Amino acid sequence: MKSEKAKAPGNRRIVVVTAGGDNPNIMINALAARFDDVVVLQEQQEPKALFVRRRARKLGWPTALGQLATMIVSRFGKHLTQRRAEAILRAYGVSAEPDPSIPVHPIASINDAEAHGQLQALQPAVVFLISCRMLKPETLAAIPCPIINFHAGINPQYRGLMGGYWALVNGDAENFGATVHLVDEGVDTGGILYQTRQVPSPDDTMHTYPLLQTAAATGIAAQAVEDALAGELRSAAVDAPSRQWYHPPIWVWLSNGIRRGIW
Repeated sequence: MKSEKAKAPGNRRIVVVTAGGDNPNIMINALAARFDDVVVLQEQQEPKALFVRRRARKLGWPTALGQLATMIVSRFGKHLTQRRAEAILRAYGVSAEPDPSIPVHPIASINDAEAHGQLQALQPAVVFLISCRMLKPETLAAIPCPIINFHAGINPQYRGLMGGYWALVNGDAENFGATVHLVDEGVDTGGILYQTRQVPSPDDTMHTYPLLQTAAATGIAAQAVEDALAGELRSAAVDAPSRQWYHPPIWVWLSNGIRRGIW
C-alpha cells in the first residue's frame, strides 16, 4: 500500500539531481510516494572520453583504461543478472520504472549557469543528489537549502565508487551497505545522516550490488529528507579509516571473479 505523504505548511519542494538510470528511478519514486512536491533535474551523461582523461590525470593511463575496460566488458553480462534484479525490486517493493507524473527538467550539468537558474526558480527546500556530477564550490554556494547525497557504500571506509564490491573484496562484508549524508566539497566526505547494511546474495554482482543498496535505503533517504524539511538534520562523525575507491581495472575484476567469485 502506498505510504501516506508527509504534509506540512510552507515550502516542501524536493529537487532531485541525477543523471538518470534504474537506481535513481527507485529513489525518485520512493521520495515521490512519501512527499507531495518532488521535481527532477536530469543531467546529460558525461562523455566517456572526458571520464577517462580525468581518471588518467589522477591514476595514470593504464589504470584508467583498465577501469574503462571493466565498465565495457561487464555490460555484456548485465542480462545475466536480470532475474536477480527483478527479485530485489520485488523484495523491497520498489520500482525502477520512470513515473511520468514526476516533473523532469533536462540540464547539461548541475554546475552550469542554466542549472543554477533552474534551482533558483524552483526554490527547493531540500536538494537530493543521486548518481550525478560532483557539485563545484560555486554550485554549493548557490544552493541555500540542505543538500543531501545518497551513496552506495559505507562512509568513510568506502567513499567514491563500487563501495559494496570493494567491501566484499576486502573481506569486510559487514560494511556492505549505503550511506545518506550531507554534501560538502569532498567526495562523500560530508556529515553522515543515516546508514543501512545488507547481506548480498551469491547471485549478486557488480550490476546488482548498487541496486540492492539503493532499494534497501529508500527508507533512510526519506527520513533524511523529512529531517531536513523539519529543520532537524543531525549528522554523526564515524571514527573509521577514510578511503576513496574507483572502478576495478579489468585485471583486478577478472582476478576477483575467477578466484573468489566476486563479480
